[in-house]
Amino acid sequence: MTSIRHNSAAAGDQVLDAAREVILAVGVRRTTLTDVARRAGLSRMTIYRRWPDVRGLVADLMTREWVRVADGFATEDPVTAAVATVRALRGHPLWRKIVEVDPELLLPYLLRRRGASHRAMLALVESAIVRGQGAGTVRAGEAARLSAAVLLTAQSFLLSGSTMLGPLTEDDLDAELTALLERYLRP
Repeated sequence: MTSIRHNSAAAGDQVLDAAREVILAVGVRRTTLTDVARRAGLSRMTIYRRWPDVRGLVADLMTREWVRVADGFATEDPVTAAVATVRALRGHPLWRKIVEVDPELLLPYLLRRRGASHRAMLALVESAIVRGQGAGTVRAGEAARLSAAVLLTAQSFLLSGSTMLGPLTEDDLDAELTALLERYLRP
């Protein structure tokens, strides 16, 4: 059973890796499951069994990529982790491609629903907040509520920060995000 799950996970990563390559080459709108299958060296039916459409595949890819970035900072305090994650995502090739070519893909997650990426990020932030509360470096409060506010704040800096570049630099934005989160979370 374990080897079946491992093979399934490996095949899933193979497909997600192929999807990432195709999207980086042509953007989301021009990506097809056929192109992904060809790039992955798999049959279309293998992919269709797990992802009936490109939208689901892209959602899973975004979750994998964003969580990988955030996981890299998961042991940091919540302020450092949030700011580092925003900075890393800002430069992430898939994030940049989506924002530059297919930004409308992000709208449902900004306006209508919480996706798997949001849930995963909230869990990471909440865990950091609980650890910080235990260490006395984060103020008391409901961790889920604090996590939501941190995620919304960080998300705004990620999504809209570039509109403030010119007089400000990315370093300036990171410093301001740090100041906001420090004042919000510290006891």
